[in-house]
Amino acid sequence: MTTYSDIRGYRVQYLSSDPTLSTSNEGQVWYNSTEGKLKSLVQIKAWSAGGNLPTTKRFLMGTGVQTAALSAGGAGSPAFSNRRDTSEEYNGNTWTTTGNLGTATYGAGAAGTQTASLVFGGSTPPTSYSTLTQSYDGSTWSTPAAVMGSGRQLPAGFGTQTSAVAAGGLEPGTPSAKTEDYDGTSWTASGNMGTARYGLAGAGTQTAGVVNGGRPPSSGLTNTEEYNGSTWTAVSASNIGRQYSAASGLQTAAITFGGANPSQTNTAEEYDGTSWSPTASMATARSSLASSNKGASSSTSAFGGDTGPALSAATEEFNGETSITTASELTTS
Repeated sequence: MTTYSDIRGYRVQYLSSDPTLSTSNEGQVWYNSTEGKLKSLVQIKAWSAGGNLPTTKRFLMGTGVQTAALSAGGAGSPAFSNRRDTSEEYNGNTWTTTGNLGTATYGAGAAGTQTASLVFGGSTPPTSYSTLTQSYDGSTWSTPAAVMGSGRQLPAGFGTQTSAVAAGGLEPGTPSAKTEDYDGTSWTASGNMGTARYGLAGAGTQTAGVVNGGRPPSSGLTNTEEYNGSTWTAVSASNIGRQYSAASGLQTAAITFGGANPSQTNTAEEYDGTSWSPTASMATARSSLASSNKGASSSTSAFGGDTGPALSAATEEFNGETSITTASELTTS
């Protein structure tokens, strides 16, 4: 049965102070009796242009946060054999070239911060299915003795430099469901994903991660799985299939964007730990891009990638800001 609130809405609350900001209350209107103002809670989500990378590249790796991101490796054009060993740091405005990778690679997994990053697997000469691990300290790259148990390219990577996860990927001719955990010293096999895939995107921590998308098929998967540090659980599918996309955030507050299905897309979706919802789209449709994949989903960046016609050096920054706005000002007596 239809209620009064369904027809007429809720009464405007009369409050002595503003309520705590919460996206669940978006659209809420109240009267602040102390200030004599009618107010509302709104959330603005949008992408904006950032500084370009020094060079175009695809299948690059990204770590860090929006105002302190790291780009590493990747592949140039026209051939994938044109592997990059360069890495660049981003301060929220511009990219600065920093120390080169010890071994050029593309399509690797990555985890960590701008000053403590980890790159693993990928395609490194002379193999296309690397087990190599490379570590960054904020200025130089080193190669720890630890190698992955399974050589693969295009896995999902998330976590920190000393607590990372490699999930899925492409082994020689075969999509993988394997998971390995890194403790800062060695890699250990963990539980397999429910769906074998490569070119998937991941976010979160070693004990609370989430992955989405990947291939096959060429249209991209919608499958989403959550990781608790040992096992995977299938959860709500995303609205569209994606392959070679990027992701950022936490298991209960993630965002995925870009990729291909099968053509390049600029769309983005947010995950709240239960379901996926469309959000603001990027200006440029592209796949095989990277992201600052650590931290809040409400503040991330996308950089590099393949637009279809050409490779990209563009950076775009996503911000989802919840704020209180004054609808009108009233005078109390």
